[in-house]
Amino acid sequence: MCDKYEPSKGLAILKCKCPQCQSGKLFNFPFYNLNKFTEMDATCKVCGLKYEVEPGFFWGAMYVSYTLTVGIMLILGGLILWLSNGEAGFYGYTIPIISCMILTAPLTYRYSRVLMVYFFSPFRFNPDMANKK
Repeated sequence: MCDKYEPSKGLAILKCKCPQCQSGKLFNFPFYNLNKFTEMDATCKVCGLKYEVEPGFFWGAMYVSYTLTVGIMLILGGLILWLSNGEAGFYGYTIPIISCMILTAPLTYRYSRVLMVYFFSPFRFNPDMANKK
């Protein structure tokens, strides 16, 4: 068995892990805990990385969240259009799309922050930090 840790950036993003060590969790609670799904540590519990590069860094996550939500709306709208052959009507589009937006809000919130940390910050995977446990 290989002892070398092979990082997977995609898997770390899906699991909401720290970008530097890919071991520590970014969020304290699961996304389905609707009272606390927004709680995020300021630093990684494994490697000590401070996630917020500068004050207000995560304000940019609004734009990422907007992009994710619009993408979900377009895909769902296209799927409804295709399945109904264009005869869904006003409520046939709006009710499923708004329901889907509400149901996916915790996920779009989380993944917008995760994508901000991974793609718009200077943090990169460091194998020395991964073995710091």
